[in-house]
Amino acid sequence: MIEVALPLEAINTAAAREKSIHQGHPSTLHLYWARRPLAAVRAVIFASLIDDPSAHPEIFKTEEAQQAERKRLEDFISKLVQWENINNQDILKQAKAEIAKYYSKDKLCSARLPELFDPFAGGGSIPLEGQRLGLKVHAHDLNPIAVMINKAMIEIPPKYCNKPPVNPESQRSITAGSGTFGLAEDVKYYAAQLKDKAYAKLAALYPPVTLSENNNRTVIAWLWARTVKCPNPACGCELPLMTSFVLSSKKNHEAYIELEFDEAANRFDFHVRSCSHGEPVPASAKNGTKASVKATFVCPKCGAAAGPQYLKDEATAGRMGARLTAVVAEGSNGRLYLDPDDEQLKASMCDRPADYPEQEMNQESMNLVSGRGYGFTHWHQLFTPRQLTMLVTLCDLIPAVRDEIKSDGIASGLDEQAAMQYANDVSVYLEFIIDKLADFHSSICGWVNSGEKMRNTFARQAIPMVWNFAEANPFSNSTGCFSHNAKSVIECINILPSKGEGIAMQFPAQEFDESLKNLMISTDPPYYDNIGYADLSDYFYTWLRRNLHDVYPDVLSYMATPKSDELIAAPYRHGGDMQAAKNFFEQGMSQVCKNLYSYARDDIPVTIYYAYKQQDSREDDGTASSGWETMLNAIINAGFMITGTWPMKTERQGRTNSIENSALSSSIILVCRKRDKNVGSISRGEFMAELDREFKPAVAKLQQGSISPVDMAQSAIGPGMAVYSKYEHVINNADGTSLTVRAALKIINDKLDKLLDPEADNVDKETLFCIELYKLKGYAALKAGDADVLARAKNVSLKPLDDKGILEEQGGEVKLIRREDFNCDIKAIARDNLWLQKAPALIKGREGNIWFLTQLLVHALKEGGGLASGWILWAIINSADGSAKADKIKSLAYRLYNIADRMGDSQETLAYNSLVSYWPSIEKAAKEHKDTSGQQVMIGDL
Repeated sequence: MIEVALPLEAINTAAAREKSIHQGHPSTLHLYWARRPLAAVRAVIFASLIDDPSAHPEIFKTEEAQQAERKRLEDFISKLVQWENINNQDILKQAKAEIAKYYSKDKLCSARLPELFDPFAGGGSIPLEGQRLGLKVHAHDLNPIAVMINKAMIEIPPKYCNKPPVNPESQRSITAGSGTFGLAEDVKYYAAQLKDKAYAKLAALYPPVTLSENNNRTVIAWLWARTVKCPNPACGCELPLMTSFVLSSKKNHEAYIELEFDEAANRFDFHVRSCSHGEPVPASAKNGTKASVKATFVCPKCGAAAGPQYLKDEATAGRMGARLTAVVAEGSNGRLYLDPDDEQLKASMCDRPADYPEQEMNQESMNLVSGRGYGFTHWHQLFTPRQLTMLVTLCDLIPAVRDEIKSDGIASGLDEQAAMQYANDVSVYLEFIIDKLADFHSSICGWVNSGEKMRNTFARQAIPMVWNFAEANPFSNSTGCFSHNAKSVIECINILPSKGEGIAMQFPAQEFDESLKNLMISTDPPYYDNIGYADLSDYFYTWLRRNLHDVYPDVLSYMATPKSDELIAAPYRHGGDMQAAKNFFEQGMSQVCKNLYSYARDDIPVTIYYAYKQQDSREDDGTASSGWETMLNAIINAGFMITGTWPMKTERQGRTNSIENSALSSSIILVCRKRDKNVGSISRGEFMAELDREFKPAVAKLQQGSISPVDMAQSAIGPGMAVYSKYEHVINNADGTSLTVRAALKIINDKLDKLLDPEADNVDKETLFCIELYKLKGYAALKAGDADVLARAKNVSLKPLDDKGILEEQGGEVKLIRREDFNCDIKAIARDNLWLQKAPALIKGREGNIWFLTQLLVHALKEGGGLASGWILWAIINSADGSAKADKIKSLAYRLYNIADRMGDSQETLAYNSLVSYWPSIEKAAKEHKDTSGQQVMIGDL
């Protein structure tokens, strides 16, 4: 079915919602990068295993019957992907029954259900959802962190299905377990034991703050600022490196730091100030000592600037320090922000533990702080002495807790070997809690003043430099604490599948595992040169190996995570040679795809997730990026043909790297089958003719589904390459050579550009002129004479556009008016609820100009969200040919995104990408409006 139909909107909605779910989600078990949403994965696996009704004309004899059955299956998938149904046994039972129908004994294939194989298991979404749907699953990965995550999700839980807990507290009150309940209860109990034992040793390092006699408050976090000596020799004071002085920007709870210079010590002291009710934080506090220039700070005493190189030199020479700036404590009505006192300072000044980890960081990776030249060469340097002491203490207590679990297991009736195995398995989850603590307890963590909470180390897929950092209290009851991290692990265990067989192994995908064959394959391979996860994984591996090396010696035998075989194009692993890195990736991916061809069943399509943004490295000749070209070459040359592509929104909106740019928001799921070995070749002309027939309706379908502009180029590759990959060769008419993947991609890109050309949509001439002016100058001025020549070429006049407020002609120059300068106060209209009267008036006289309407909608979306943009679209739709105009606006947004992307204007690309991404919600809001005088329409923001 995956090659014919999917309820894409329902899947995307469920996937987007899932990104904000934290309670019980497997992503909370242990951090890993670039996980695919479970909803999307579940849908892909299920739809790959069931037939489309058109494949069974003997059962569904008419097109109407086929459509009805297809609709039934799509409706079921829409239920299957909902987070609320993730452990709904009735729905899962139905899903397994639907799958089993196609693997009964009366078919040629085995009566057993297919086994699922993922050679790049990573965070484990694909194996986990395969197991949830009743399949035996094989999860391979080179990275030991990924292997251990997969073991914790698919191997360990089924071993203890319906087994009661062994801890003495539960033994007194619980006689039976259901699913993973017993395992979760034991992790809960022994985690509490671990915490209590640790606190008994560490209490002195985490004292409460004393407000008055008998009024002590638990500390939530200690806030620190890195410091250097002012570069001005005449000053030489201690310069605090603070990107902001704001402690809390929460309404009616604002607080900030004020500096006071201490002449004797030649440094600044820090004092917490709270704003009076309704009083804003002073503007001077928002930027701290940070200058507008990147990594540059200004001395508050003399005004000297400490630039990036000076900071790196000071840090590398060991002259960068840190000062405690404020203490955050639990209050009766929210957070308390206090000046640091001697007791808190003394508690933080402990020595490093004797047995701290001494592993070295990779100092060539730019994804690590060491790669940025700030003197971090070993992992322990990312932690304060108190943080190191806490983490080492917890690790050192694990063996004692493991012995306790074994003893309790024997007391509950287990034999010694079973009790030891159970103790080892429970300790995996206890170690995961320590790893999660490490994520929230480093000097890379920050304090989020808008939410008054901790930000973890891995806010993105890298370890950045953090200037003012936050040190959490693991024994508090707030973000980053032991109890919260333990709870997230326990909640995850409770929803893991407890039945089925799962096998997680450490195995490089380039090597062929001869023990596997005739498998269903679904996988999410690495994306060319995006991220070196092995380098990042050492952050956790340092702690994980410390306690589990003896338990899983085969997986954790390396001193650090294996890197040489990691399949990415990283020049620093090849002596800085980019070509050598590229060759390594291409050869490795080619071998992987050949392996997949050998593993794959003939009767089930292979599904491959890919999310590389081709514009990031698009070459001058218009060909696609090395990432896409390499992946497609490997797939096609291995003998696969592409039979379907589905863009799914697998990347969370609003994530760190997408806030200020149009980051890719979708993965493209490539559906592949083994190409018929008897298929012939076609000429380039035949290829072009077939592409013309197939490509335009496919792109139109993508636009109807509101594929965002940033994802359109990737999405459109699918239908184009589907035509190309059907044949063994596409022969160039002139010289008889084969058309390469690169050349085919160029043809596909060119056809996409033409399809997105507004002239093809019969857009008004004024809009075509505005587009040309925008391409030429953006919003800058053009000489009036040149503008007039441009206008005449489009058969338009400048004055009417001036009169309509679309462009401005002044002083012999012409420029487009920015949408922010349109004569319309969106916020005032929204405040006074005047949409019914004002929305039609805003477009009056300009309702035929698609450029203006597009800009107005973009402006309304930014200024007023769903309410404003919904009303504007309502007014447009209710004008002459309104529905046609709406389609043209959407098409123009795609075109303008591409233009802005090529111009390097990130703000414009973000604006147009947002308009298309939110189009279904805007359209829904517009349809909900009623032209009823006096009626107030309530529409939630997007």
